[in-house]
Order: sequence, then C-alpha cells, then structure tokens
Amino acid sequence: MSENLKQQALDYHAKGQPGKIAIQTTKPCNTQHDLSLAYTPGVAAPVRKIAENAEHAYHYTAKGNLVAVITDGSAVLGLGNVGALAGKPVMEGKGVLFKRFANIDVFDIEVNTTTEQDFIDTVTNIAPTFGGINLEDIAAPHCFEIEKALIERLDIPVFHDDQHGTAIIIAAGLLNALEIQGKKIENAKIICIGAGAAGIASMHLLIALGANKHNIFLVDRKGVVHSQRNDLNSYKQAFALQTERRTLADAINGADAFIGVSGPDLVSSHMLKTMAPNPVVFALSNPDPEIAYDVAIATRDDLIMATGRSDFPNQVNNVLGFPFIFRGALDVRATVINDAMKIAAVKALCALTREPVTEEVLSAYALDSLKFGPNYIIPKPFDSRLMDFVPPAVAQAAVDSGVAKTAYPTNYPVAPKEVEHF
Repeated sequence: MSENLKQQALDYHAKGQPGKIAIQTTKPCNTQHDLSLAYTPGVAAPVRKIAENAEHAYHYTAKGNLVAVITDGSAVLGLGNVGALAGKPVMEGKGVLFKRFANIDVFDIEVNTTTEQDFIDTVTNIAPTFGGINLEDIAAPHCFEIEKALIERLDIPVFHDDQHGTAIIIAAGLLNALEIQGKKIENAKIICIGAGAAGIASMHLLIALGANKHNIFLVDRKGVVHSQRNDLNSYKQAFALQTERRTLADAINGADAFIGVSGPDLVSSHMLKTMAPNPVVFALSNPDPEIAYDVAIATRDDLIMATGRSDFPNQVNNVLGFPFIFRGALDVRATVINDAMKIAAVKALCALTREPVTEEVLSAYALDSLKFGPNYIIPKPFDSRLMDFVPPAVAQAAVDSGVAKTAYPTNYPVAPKEVEHF
C-alpha cells in the first residue's frame, strides 16, 4: 500500500464521526407520546409478548434483520494475530457491506480472548440478540472447532465467511471457468495451496459439487498433504493422498486448476507451463497473488485467471456471497446455513454470470461491453441483480432442506432456474 493510500484510508476512517457505522432509529421519537411507546411504559407490552413466546422477538424487535460480525482478531486480513480491538475496522467494514448490499444491520463484536471455549461461551451467551452470526478473521484450526460448536448450540445461522464465503465464490468461478475451458469438475485435477480455513472449506464444497477427492492435491507450507506425513491435523488428514508427489512443483504438473489461498509469488512461470492445456488459475493471495497476473497471462495464452484484486478481470470477492446468503437465510429464518444453501448460492452466481450484463454494471466499471467468457466468469459486486438471484435461491434451498422456520417469502421473485448441467 502506498503512503498516499495509507493516509487516505486513515483520513476516511477518522474524519467527521470516527469509524464507518452508526445506529439510527427506525420509529419516530419526536413527542412525549412517541417516547411513551418507544420506552416506558409502552415498551412493557412487547416485553410481555416476548416473555410469553420468544418467537415474538422477530415481530417486535430488530433481531430478524440483525447479524453479529464477531472476531477474536487472530487472523485479520493478511496482518495475522493483531488482537481483537485492532480487528474492529475490518468488522465495521463488514457491517458496511452487509448494509450496502443486502440492507442487513450489523453489530460488530470484538471478543478479547485467546481460548476457544471462552469465545464459544461468549457468542452463545449473546446470541439471543441476533438473527445470525458471521464469524470473521479467526485463525485455523480454531475456527473449525468454534464454528462447529456454535452451530450445534444455536438455532440461528452461524457462518464463518473466511471459510464458506470464499469457498462459494471460488466454486462458482471455477465451475464457469472449467466449462469455458471444455472441462468437467468430476474429471479435473485440482491443486490448492493453502490448507487453512479458506482452502479446506473450498475443497469440501468442490467435492460436494462433484469434484473427485482423489484428484485434489492440498499443499501447505511443508508441501503436499500426503498419507505418509505424521504432522497433519484432522482437517488436513481428510485430504491426505497416497502419492509420491511432495512439492508444489510436483503437484501442479498436469493440473487442470490451481487455487491459491496462501501467499505471494509461490508459483513460477516454469510451474505454470507444466499445467495441463487450457488451465484455470485462481491466484487469490491479496494484494500480491501467488503468481503475478501479467506474468501468468504472458506465460500461458490458454489460461483463465482470477485474482483477489479489483484491477484485474475475475475478482474473487466475498461480497458476492455473504450479504446475499444471509439475506436469504434471515428471510426464511433458517436455523443453519447448510450445504444445500451453499450449493444454491454457487448455482445462482453461475446463472447470473450467463445473463446479459446490464448498463448499470458497465457504467459502474467503465466498460463498453462484457459477456460470459474468460474475462467474466463471476458476477460483478455492483450488479444489483445479485439480490434477485442469490437470496431467493438460498431461501428456497433452506425451505426445501427443512431448515426454514417460515415459508418462502411471497414478495420474493421466483428463484432463478439452476444451470441445467450443474
């Protein structure tokens, strides 16, 4: 980040009212009568209703449209374990995105603890306030245990975006890219470097979508995750292959798809040349990819490439997922966000990419034209049709899979048709 951009970012956060979010009232409070309704004595009426039946909280309070964005600060962006309070600007930023893209309200909560159990207990104890829990920037492998425990304890959606949000966008982009390259996911040899939250969740979702587990090579800092290693946690062990390949260079040879959720400059031009014809490369380390975009496209003219950056085509951006996934989940009061809902989100994103691109999108990105193809494999974040595609698909999947407490909303558009060959 340049010094100029750093100062601009500091000014953005500090000038005027510090921070990026605020609370506003949704009912009038201009007269004594308004005050008597908003607070005492009038507020006693909804209190009694909720005391009689907790479900009334969805009718009389903001619970149903309120998500907690919660961190312990142990894995904030690429900055590492900076602590809970230092993670607050990111959590506020997440709140901005929830509100801007899906009109969901957020309280950001920074939990100052270093133990899994304290974090789990804290979130469990405050959960009645919220309609959903978005876990954020929690280091692996603790994030897996924390999410699992909270899903078991709570009857509202719990979603670790670094895992599942990333996985959903990767999966949508990869399915589209493989189709353009004339390949099928069930036959594709896939390499993933980065065996943390995003990498492991992405591989699980790809398997749910039809990828062959025996064609997936997971690579961590020590090389290929293989069955002879004795240093693997249970999450990595699930992907341990019987193979003689040991290094990233070994694994990438002949691969159809490369997914990088690790660090910068780990893939050389020589490695890229050894991939199969018409490869797909997702170099998602941000801001510096596993292989630089310019180097990659100069090395292979037959590849499709995605990065985490907005200044190159095919940005893999979680904002395409989490606001709209929570919107669909909240609107049918889903108790969890399950695999069916995640897959529905993937298919909805795939379907939207095939729609003609609107003038709204072209204008937002200063483009003359854009269509489904090598440089457009996932939708753009400012495509307002995301609200028409993703929440309905997620809500319908929640209803169909039996985890919704209410019916499919009557004010929703008809859920988009699934892409037939998925």
